[in-house]
Amino acid sequence: MSFAKATDLLRLAEMASATYEGVSLSDIETSFGVDRRTAQRMTRALETAFPHCRTRTDDSRRKYWKIDARDARLMLAQGVRDSELSALEIAIRRAAREGAAVEQRALEALRDRLLAAMPGAMARRVEADAEAVLEAHGFASRPGPRLRPRPDLLRVIAQALKGPHQLSIGYQGAQDDAPRPRLIEPHGLLLGTRRYLIAREVGGSGRMQSFRLDRIVEAQLRASSFQRDPDFDLSAHAARAFGSYFDEAEFGPVVWRFAPEAAAVAREFIFHPAQEMTDQADGSLVVRFCAAGHLEMAWHLYQWGDAVEVLAPPALRALTQAHRRADFPALP
Repeated sequence: MSFAKATDLLRLAEMASATYEGVSLSDIETSFGVDRRTAQRMTRALETAFPHCRTRTDDSRRKYWKIDARDARLMLAQGVRDSELSALEIAIRRAAREGAAVEQRALEALRDRLLAAMPGAMARRVEADAEAVLEAHGFASRPGPRLRPRPDLLRVIAQALKGPHQLSIGYQGAQDDAPRPRLIEPHGLLLGTRRYLIAREVGGSGRMQSFRLDRIVEAQLRASSFQRDPDFDLSAHAARAFGSYFDEAEFGPVVWRFAPEAAAVAREFIFHPAQEMTDQADGSLVVRFCAAGHLEMAWHLYQWGDAVEVLAPPALRALTQAHRRADFPALP
């Protein structure tokens, strides 16, 4: 479960225990800005996390979920384990690293509230144990280059997604000298080598577009709300791309063949959520999936030197064939 979903679940538990009637699917849709299917998934998670959660249906056939305040207090009285606190700290650091300032503050508040509910001696011991777990895992930061976060922009986007509210942005295209004003309806964020905001442009074709965050010069939250596309699934949309960039013209079957000496290492990778791996008689490994994003594929394939060969598509093979090297001392 992601850090955002974890905080949403605890907030939902608070709502279910704070009201006399409980919480309904409509309440969840309004409070969290989600569609009906997501609200139903959240109630299933609530029932799993809180076995004593009760349900009832009123005369209008509306279903309510209720948690007794006593059960909620018992959960807090059990305290927090060192493994749970270290997982929370990892989520806080990850949010900070990714520039998710809203989620970072929410998780820090959750951590402080949990520790405040525990006896002082127990809280200090758990904090010390959690710190030891973090040190043992070596979790300080992820090595390698990354884009500089823009907390102000991410805060505005988070508010727009939560609403949902329209965003007025100044967007600078690849060849534009001056940013163009756009009015968009944001549906999600893709985090990768580049960060993209997935949104529909108001008055446009209605299709989802990818807006690079580093090209959004300014963003203002509009009071106007909008209806999310109920058929849009961010995970399914993300799976159509190898990285974070999607181009409809490039979407199609991808086939790579890893040499026998690289097959064992390649087998440990998840190159794509829907990948298929096939062992060959000569010890090589063939990987198949459907996606777009030839440039990001080429960036990744370069790390394998001459230990990988592109069998399809021809455009990706042409992009990588001349750059395969035999002098890399190690595989990724």
